[in-house]
Amino acid sequence: MVDLLKIDKKWQKEWETKKVFHVKEDSKKKKYFLLEMFPYPSSLGLHMGHALNYTIGDIYSRFKRMKGFNVLYPMGYDAFGLPAENAAIKANEHPATYTKNSIANFIKQQKALGLSYDWSKELITCEPEYYKWNQYFFLKLMEKGLVYKKKAAVNWCPKCDTVLANEQVHNGRCWRHENTDVELKQLEQWFIKITDYADELLEFIPKLQWPERIKIMQENWIGKSHGTEIKFKINGKDWKIFTTRPDTIYGVTFMVISAQHQKLMDLVTEKQKKDIKYFVKKLKSVSEKELEEMDKEGVFTGSYAESPITKEKIPVYAGNFVIADYGSGMVMAVPAHDQRDFEFAKKYKIPIKIVIQPEDSDLDEKKISRAYTGNGKLVNSFEFDGSNNIEAIDEITKYLEKKNLGKKVVQYKLRDWLISRQRYWGTPIPIIYCDKCGIVPVPEKDIPVILPKDVEFGKGNPLATNKKFLNVKCPKCKGNAKRETDTMDTFFDSSWYFIRFADNKNDKEAFDKKKIDYWLPVDQYIGGAEHACMHLMYARFFVKALRDFKLLNFDEPFIKLFNQGMLHGSDGQKMSKSLGNVVNPIDVIERFGADSLRFNLMSLASPDKDSIWSDKSIEFSFKFINKVVEYFERVKKGESSEKIESKLNKTIKEVSADIENFSYNIAIIKIRKLFESFNDEESKFSLELFLKLLHPFCPHITEELWHNLRNKTFISLEKWPVADESKINEKFDKEDLLIDNLVDDINNIVKIMKDKGKEVAKAFVYVIPKEKELYSPEILKIRTNLEINIFAVNDPKKHDPQNKALKAKLCKPAIFIE
Repeated sequence: MVDLLKIDKKWQKEWETKKVFHVKEDSKKKKYFLLEMFPYPSSLGLHMGHALNYTIGDIYSRFKRMKGFNVLYPMGYDAFGLPAENAAIKANEHPATYTKNSIANFIKQQKALGLSYDWSKELITCEPEYYKWNQYFFLKLMEKGLVYKKKAAVNWCPKCDTVLANEQVHNGRCWRHENTDVELKQLEQWFIKITDYADELLEFIPKLQWPERIKIMQENWIGKSHGTEIKFKINGKDWKIFTTRPDTIYGVTFMVISAQHQKLMDLVTEKQKKDIKYFVKKLKSVSEKELEEMDKEGVFTGSYAESPITKEKIPVYAGNFVIADYGSGMVMAVPAHDQRDFEFAKKYKIPIKIVIQPEDSDLDEKKISRAYTGNGKLVNSFEFDGSNNIEAIDEITKYLEKKNLGKKVVQYKLRDWLISRQRYWGTPIPIIYCDKCGIVPVPEKDIPVILPKDVEFGKGNPLATNKKFLNVKCPKCKGNAKRETDTMDTFFDSSWYFIRFADNKNDKEAFDKKKIDYWLPVDQYIGGAEHACMHLMYARFFVKALRDFKLLNFDEPFIKLFNQGMLHGSDGQKMSKSLGNVVNPIDVIERFGADSLRFNLMSLASPDKDSIWSDKSIEFSFKFINKVVEYFERVKKGESSEKIESKLNKTIKEVSADIENFSYNIAIIKIRKLFESFNDEESKFSLELFLKLLHPFCPHITEELWHNLRNKTFISLEKWPVADESKINEKFDKEDLLIDNLVDDINNIVKIMKDKGKEVAKAFVYVIPKEKELYSPEILKIRTNLEINIFAVNDPKKHDPQNKALKAKLCKPAIFIE
């Protein structure tokens, strides 16, 4: 067996020393920017999911490079964030040290995979050279009126005296203090007005060359709704309530305000304060996902709304299922015609009033067991009785508009982006608070505001513990002032990192516009579907905002998006330590070599589908690569047959299309079949073409064999082969089909015999005389692992103890196995 690990290291060193993958702008070459979503550098290092993702990208980058493109294929690290801070607290290690060590380990492992990154383009978001520009963009957004501050609900641990992320809340309790209940608290937070771009974000979705499900998820996340805004009076003040169902206004029997609403206590009567405070304290998280999964609960506030039409008094409840910043943060509830409202009304014994009757029956509000959500005729709706409820939507809206009680509006589920984080390991927000001047942006000349190293954890906001950082002079009046101690959401870092790759060492500006004009937008982006609504939406917003600032001139960040599937353990479960099914890619590389791992990962399934790890499969890939090496050591250089040339050119044509379409597993099947058809003598040209086809999948061994053929260049930079279609002969395809059928027949017989406990070693094949030359014993031996003997049916010397030759037909050989 060849030492594949030694070959890996040899060519990884050569590529790095000779800077084979370094690129720069070249107006004479067409660019191609390929990027995988950059990783958070965990101390656990590379897992098999990373290996899968990066191999998908590397194959495509090598293919495009050989196709003549000027390929930008960089790597960076999403290095700020909660995991590093949590790990640092637990291990009593500084996040900077933790992150630096993690990145070094990550790079070492990525290089072991043979990834063709241009490492000179590397960026790390926790370095001041990067986050300086986060602060610059924050100031630009603020300058353009796209940044503001308001109160919002946060998770609060009274023992830590600090805000917790949703991920730090475990079953309603602090992750560090398991006996401490988390509370909801209203704090002033920084927001970015992404909603100003809601319409454009929505309008551009059809133009994206992205998976349909991701586009649908983005549309739903933006959630554009046409409805009616209705004025309800509560305690003498107007509350504007958004609804898409004004036809049900006569059926409203209660209202629900979000328990996280900052004006909730304004509606709570003295008598109800105790119950409301207890209810709010029970809410354990501001996570929308958790809110959706909770049982729907509420408490009466003591206040009543006045129906704008009937003037009826409607009780107002605080509820755990209404989002505070969607619309006014309050909804009108129609329990007869909304199932959620129905269940809530039953739970709290609130009246139910039917206002839509189906055409074929009469509903009784005292007897219905669930809400009626269909269409029908309005009842109990005064002058609108008898109207079709769909038509009444517009009629009632016009009525409300005429009375100045409502109007048609457009509402979005998309909400402004809360970027404040009361945590340490992130970009400091460049704001100073002055008692005299108020909120003062840090002048551009004073950025970056450096994240101080000396802080204390577990004592409130960590940045507030560094007095040297906290206490500063006001840039305006020069009086005493204090810095903002919040840091930025790490999604801010990842919303523009792909742009910085094109000019990552620029210390004068975020990027040179000429370089951006050449490289951007990203041609192919690769990553998980879980980022559909957060990262991808924020990146799209960022590009549109920077375009409007005249900093770049394109509309969308990523032309194409590819979502890889998930790799499961051999037991079919998600890989996890607790299940004991984790496979470490580095362990596999050290045993089988990087090419075996890459080849295996791409053989398991189509890259966009989920796959299951197989120990047998990696051994099979390892054996195949060794077979290739052994074949190249013994093959004689001569001429290739017309049949091989036909098969080679057809494979070039098909594999080129397969790689272009990310059908890597199909390409691998065709490359293997091509290899199995090779003879003991082939032309150097044919062998080189085969190596080029195999190269994107197995870069190390193909580089080695390329040089063994006495080539001086790097195969990594060679031209991708172009099929000569004039040499493709369909006759040979038909012959190949005959061989495939024969192989299947032999393997099926072998399986049956082995299932019966019989040993098999040889196969005797009997063919019509004129077909004998179609079948190669060598190829059949490779594909069946048996000793193969082929006889014409009229051969008097044939070995045929059971007279199987009599069953041979045209295109259907007979078989005897022993």
